Amino acid sequence: MPEITSSAATADSVIHAARKAVEVQREAVKEFPGKAPGLVRALQALGDAQRDAGDIAGAEASFLDALEAGKKLEMPADVMANVRTSLATLLDFNGREADSLPYYEEAISNHEALGGDNLEVAAQLRNNLAMTYKCMDKFALAEQHYLRALETLENKRGRQSESVACVFNNLGSLYYAAGFPDQAKEMFEDGLQIRIEVLGENHRDVAQSLCNLATACHELKDNEAAQQHFEKSLRILEAQLPQEERSYEAIGADYVAMLEIIGEEGKASALKKRMEKVLASV
Repeated sequence: MPEITSSAATADSVIHAARKAVEVQREAVKEFPGKAPGLVRALQALGDAQRDAGDIAGAEASFLDALEAGKKLEMPADVMANVRTSLATLLDFNGREADSLPYYEEAISNHEALGGDNLEVAAQLRNNLAMTYKCMDKFALAEQHYLRALETLENKRGRQSESVACVFNNLGSLYYAAGFPDQAKEMFEDGLQIRIEVLGENHRDVAQSLCNLATACHELKDNEAAQQHFEKSLRILEAQLPQEERSYEAIGADYVAMLEIIGEEGKASALKKRMEKVLASV
C-alpha cells in the first residue's frame, strides 16, 4: 500500500474538519432558518481546503453551494463578496476564463459597494478581469478595467506604489498585443520609473520592466535603446543568480532573438556563449 505523505494527510484532515463544520452549520440552519451565516463561511472554508488540496471540482461545488445558501440566509455583504471572489479566481486560474467573468463582475460590484479597503480588492479583481479579457482578445474591455483599476489604486495608494506600477505594466502589455507600441512604450516607461523609485534600481521587477520596454523599443525600430534596456535587465538578473536563473534565461533568449532579427548575429552568438558560461558557473 502506498505511503500517505504528511502533507496529504494534513490536507485530508483539514477537509474532514471543514466537512464536519458544514454539517454542524446545516443543522443550525434547520433550527434557525435564515439566521445561520456560519453555513456560508463554513462552505467557503471547505472550498478553500479543497482548492488547496487540488480538488478543483469539489471546491467549485462548495463555492456554488455557498452562493446558493447565501440567497436564503441573512448574509453580510462582505461574506458573499468573498465567496464570489474565491469562485471567480478558482475558475480563472484553472482554464475556465469565460465561466469566471460573471463572478468577477459580481464580486467587483459587491466590493465597490462596501467601499473603504474593499475598493482596493475591487481594483485587484479588475486587474485580474482585464487579464482575462486580454487573453480572450477583448482589448477594449480589458483596457476599461485596467484604467478603472489604475484610477482606484492611484487614489488609494498614490502613484508611487508597486500595485500601480503593475497595472501600468499590464496596460503596456495590452497595448503591445493590440498593436499600439507607442502607447505600450509609454506605459512601460511609467511602470519602470515607479518600480525604480519604489523597489530600487536592482530589483527583479525592474529587470522585467526593462525587458518589456526593450521589446516595445524594438517594435518601434529603436534598436539601440532596446539593446541598452536588455543589457541592463540582464546585468540586474545576473547579479541575482541562481535565484533568478529562469528569468535570466528567458530574457536572454528574447535578447538573442532580437539581435538575430536585426542582423547582429555576431553579437547574438557572443551573448549566447556568455550566458552559457555564466549559467555553468552557477
